[in-house]
Amino acid sequence: MILVALTPGLTADPDLVRHIAETEFRRLGVDGRVVTGLDETGEAVVALGEPVPHPAPIVWYDPADTGPVEVSPGSVHLYGRGLWGLAWAIRHAVHRLRHPAERIAYGPGDEQWGDLRLPPHHDGTPLPVAVLIHGGYWRSIWAADLMDALAIDLAERGYAAWNLEYRRPDRHGWQATVADIAAGLDRLAGIGSLDLDRVAVLGHSAGGQLALRAAADDNRIALAVSLAGVVDLAEGERRRVGTGAVPHALGGPSAEIPAVYAAADPMSRLPLGVPQLLVMGEDDDLDLIDFNRRYAARAHATGDDVTYVERPGDHFAVIDPASEIWAATMAEVDGRLR
Repeated sequence: MILVALTPGLTADPDLVRHIAETEFRRLGVDGRVVTGLDETGEAVVALGEPVPHPAPIVWYDPADTGPVEVSPGSVHLYGRGLWGLAWAIRHAVHRLRHPAERIAYGPGDEQWGDLRLPPHHDGTPLPVAVLIHGGYWRSIWAADLMDALAIDLAERGYAAWNLEYRRPDRHGWQATVADIAAGLDRLAGIGSLDLDRVAVLGHSAGGQLALRAAADDNRIALAVSLAGVVDLAEGERRRVGTGAVPHALGGPSAEIPAVYAAADPMSRLPLGVPQLLVMGEDDDLDLIDFNRRYAARAHATGDDVTYVERPGDHFAVIDPASEIWAATMAEVDGRLR
């Protein structure tokens, strides 16, 4: 039983919350109820509102952008995604109940960790590795839970799934983000049963930029996969994608920090010298489709090994294991690494 608990002080229409929760219960195929207060217990509890001290492991979700809040061990705090974010909080609660991961730190900070999932009944044979880098226009309200479903699917397909969290630049600065992706990749060397000659880095949205940047910086990566990635930062700045997300993340406009943009922008780093797979949904943001089509053409022209896949789907279909576009993505990934 999954419980969604409405906590005191929450500003939201209860009927709307119930509709969101019940829709997600049906989608996930779980039994669930919406209750008032935290007096009842269930297999997993999602508490909607500002976190308060509580001994049980809870996924706290606050629709407001409250910033990070310390919670009790075993609990999680997600925030700032509006009421739609409740669906993501329920998914995270169900995923960690059904498919728990091993959390491994790669640094001392609260956001410097990866969740490792291995195939069921793994016998110790070295595994190909899928590193997952979430998106969210580099903003802290979006976190590694976005990639839970892909991590579970990849583990079931026979990969070691390494779902990275990292410090986002809105709270920590751009260089912290770049350093964390590199450190998270380096941490793989200390984990057993991994075939480090078969490492794919898969990034979604802003994570696609980070995946391609990592491949440009690290020739140990066998395949870089951009899932609806922001692959042209210079043009993204000019078009104000994500309501100005690019200069906000990088620390200013390109005219003021050209070296930062030159190092970060996948388009300017071509050729990467690493095989690349770019995946776009036909119903995604038109600017992102344009960026990816032009990037693929330029990467090919510079001599890079690049494959471009465009299929029906929106921005989140590319990280939905049940989607047609994800099946097409994995056919390409398996062809490279299996």
